[in-house]
Amino acid sequence: MEHQAATKKKRFKGWIHRKRHSGGVMFLVLRKNEGITQVVIKKNAVDEESWKAAVDSTVESSVEVEGYEKSDARSPSGMDIIASRLRLVQRSEPFPISEYQSTELLLDKRHLWLRSQRMIQIMKARSAILRYSRSFLDRKGFYEISPPLITEAGGETGADLFEIEYFGKKAYMTESSQLYAEAMVFSLGKVYSLAPSYRAEKSRTTKHLAEYWHLEPEMAHYDNAKSMRLQEELVSSIAQMLVKHNGEILESLGVDRKWLVGIRPPFRRISYTEAIETLNEKGIRKEWGDDLGSDDEKALTAEEEKPIFVYNWPKGIKPFYMPVDKKDTRTVVCSDMQAPRGHGEIIGGSERIWRLDELIERMADIERAKGMKFDIEKYGWWIDLRRYGSVPHAGFGLGMERLIKWLLDLEHIRDAIPFPRMINRLRP
Repeated sequence: MEHQAATKKKRFKGWIHRKRHSGGVMFLVLRKNEGITQVVIKKNAVDEESWKAAVDSTVESSVEVEGYEKSDARSPSGMDIIASRLRLVQRSEPFPISEYQSTELLLDKRHLWLRSQRMIQIMKARSAILRYSRSFLDRKGFYEISPPLITEAGGETGADLFEIEYFGKKAYMTESSQLYAEAMVFSLGKVYSLAPSYRAEKSRTTKHLAEYWHLEPEMAHYDNAKSMRLQEELVSSIAQMLVKHNGEILESLGVDRKWLVGIRPPFRRISYTEAIETLNEKGIRKEWGDDLGSDDEKALTAEEEKPIFVYNWPKGIKPFYMPVDKKDTRTVVCSDMQAPRGHGEIIGGSERIWRLDELIERMADIERAKGMKFDIEKYGWWIDLRRYGSVPHAGFGLGMERLIKWLLDLEHIRDAIPFPRMINRLRP
């Protein structure tokens, strides 16, 4: 009975990843959802139709195989499928991607390059990271919400927005769901959205996308310190879950699991002022009030093994909803989480101004300083929240592709998403 169970025929479906022929034996490396497995087809052990299908098959042809599994240390997966029958579902045309192709060709053929072993492993890791993010927040008592992606006004800076025509009116693709999440903390307490955001920044760096997935938690009765503790717990939890459940994927991508295990709270905290001083000590000339670019972030975190927080940034370079710090009125109560090894910012968070008079005053200050004018009618509903039982609250936004890029140590953010949208990339 044990022998019969071990040799019971099964049916396998997949795509031919590699193919070689030796005499009367055909070896097909079959790519399945679970991974790759070698199929052994012996001419004298299958019918004529099955052998012809094996001979006629090409790389990326879809096939169905009937046979049994047999342990073999020489096999790519340690297990062979000994075929008794093979059916060619669809014979692939000559595959247009071979070894050593240019980056641009691989982007042009992205719909096909996603079948490569490396991209398959990255996409599996991406799926896991999204799942672990949701799981962590669910355990913490958060509710997932579904904010609109078409808005009348900008959420953060109000600049670099994709403008669209909306039934004869001007509208924008959202750059952040924060304002809508703020509305919902007054009913649900702790909420988060995981949805696309859009930035029309004309940037060509390795960490910028025009369309990216944005995890945005918002919490009633939180201050910035409590928010930072939640952020480091979230990031650490994702790293630990990857190590626990996705070791094979990490190994295939060359990610050091011991390094991921070490990503545990607390993360180092430095003020913006200390960051500027550190950069100047490293020979990078920065003035207080300057924003930090990619090279600055890289220099600041190159020797770090865990993320760091940079807190209390100048109010002149941060959005209108962040409260001015009473201890240093040049700054606002906020923080950015910078990933180590030069991967740069992955999270931006802050307390939110929750008092009506303070918000109106802050918006007026920005109007005077920048010579701009807020359209109060467009922001009226959001300002209105401060009139009816407002409470202190805080929140943050995590760029999922930046997190994936860092955790998997990818060279470029384009590989952290199936179909990247960048300044020069709209297809496929």
